[in-house]
Amino acid sequence: MVVEEMVVEEEENTTHAILDPRVREREYMLAIGRALTAELELTEVLRVILRASAELISSRAGVVMLAEPSDQTFRAVASYGIPARVFRRFDELLIGIPYADGTKQDTLDTVKQLVKSMAEATNPTLTQSLGLPMYDGDAIVGVIFVFHTRQYHITHSLARFLQSFAAQAAIAVKNARLYEAVIAEKRRLNAILQQNAEGVMILDPLLRITVFNAALSRMTGISAEDAIGHLHHDVFKWCSLNSAMSLAQALEEGWPYATGDPLYVEGEFRCNGDKTISLGVTYAPLIDDKGNMVNIIANVRDLTRYKEEERLQKTFISVVSHELKTPVSIIKGYAGTLLRNDVDWPRELVNDYLATIEEEADALTDLIDNLLEASRLQGGTFSLDLHSDVSVASVAHSVARKFATQTDNHDLEVHFPDDFPVVPGDEKRLTQVLNNLLSNAIKYSPDGGDIVISGSALPEYVTVSVRDGGIGIPEHEKHRIFQKFSRLDNALSRKTEGTGLGLYLTKAIVEAHHGCIWFIDNGDEPGTTFTFSLPRSAELMS
Repeated sequence: MVVEEMVVEEEENTTHAILDPRVREREYMLAIGRALTAELELTEVLRVILRASAELISSRAGVVMLAEPSDQTFRAVASYGIPARVFRRFDELLIGIPYADGTKQDTLDTVKQLVKSMAEATNPTLTQSLGLPMYDGDAIVGVIFVFHTRQYHITHSLARFLQSFAAQAAIAVKNARLYEAVIAEKRRLNAILQQNAEGVMILDPLLRITVFNAALSRMTGISAEDAIGHLHHDVFKWCSLNSAMSLAQALEEGWPYATGDPLYVEGEFRCNGDKTISLGVTYAPLIDDKGNMVNIIANVRDLTRYKEEERLQKTFISVVSHELKTPVSIIKGYAGTLLRNDVDWPRELVNDYLATIEEEADALTDLIDNLLEASRLQGGTFSLDLHSDVSVASVAHSVARKFATQTDNHDLEVHFPDDFPVVPGDEKRLTQVLNNLLSNAIKYSPDGGDIVISGSALPEYVTVSVRDGGIGIPEHEKHRIFQKFSRLDNALSRKTEGTGLGLYLTKAIVEAHHGCIWFIDNGDEPGTTFTFSLPRSAELMS
């Protein structure tokens, strides 16, 4: 029975009436007030309120039940005068009792009967129970139950006082849940910030860093511990700027109050370990209702790869322009010479000129084919014409014979076992792979020397290697050897022809065969060895 049902008129001759002890009531209210403001856990606050409710009417025991709207159930959260082993059983017995605002009275009656039965089972003398509903508006927050050993009556004033305890408990529950919701939201936002793929940094009005997420730490090499609490300009140091002004300069010019628009800053940033990267930072001001800047939220993007791609694109355009112009100029020059009517060219010279025109036309065709292949790769339309019996050894011998006629100071050797197996593959594409590798080996071995193509067979794969004695690959260039439009940045590469697509296409072809390609330095000897592997059976390619 709830408090409202247990209130009776005050009678002077009521032997069991509990008088209104004003002093004790004040003490209880002070104790509850202290509990509410002492930042105790919700369970401790509810225990204080439960004890006050029980002691005020000389009760022997009590329990607080909270309604959980998330799963529409009740659970026991605090007890008084009930053994722990018994208290732990309350939640088991509450399973299956629904919580619903529309049927709150039926729900309260069901819970009350269950709790009363539990109390009587604990102590047969606890035959009377009093329920103090806790409301947040019209919604049930929970119920405070106190148990007594005899029939008793409660005056109107005491009933109101007890109900004020329940109201205080409801406030405590509401505040605790609001706090939990705020904490959960804060954790969710922190998780979003920390898991964000882009760098995020938040500054306070004095430009101290308050948030420095994991992506930004990975990007810059600066840990959050070394950044948070420090001034922005002490942590974020630009080597050079590509934009009009830095954050500090913009603030001096009146940003963000002049426009309120985000500020974009781009430049070169030196990470820990002296590595330099390109960053783009968008600073967005957070302004309160009074027009004061509360925070600056900075989104940081690593533009290094974009800048590298941009640089490679420019290099590619320059190289391709040259590569296209050279054969076209040669073809035009030789054709124009042959078309002169004032000269009777010897047949031998005509044949020589025509051979040159054909050779340059083939070079032009190869260049266009490579560009088309790169375009197909990027567009996802690259495909293979697979056959089950490609002899890589025969392909290697054929490619070596072709290149042997194009160089006088290189010795080309081919070493394959007699029983080297055939493999499934696209013969034309694999010829292209060896063409690219052998062409590079010759191009980057200007002083000549031995170039060796060799093969070995493993149970599931075959490997093919091309070893040269050339200039090798500098350590700082190794990471981009297989990138599109990539060429070694040295005097030799600047003199030699090429678009920077050869190894990019070579890697794509090998991987389309479900193989892999890699390279190593030749140890104490000069040069580099490129090796690729291919599966021996079609099953390994699926």
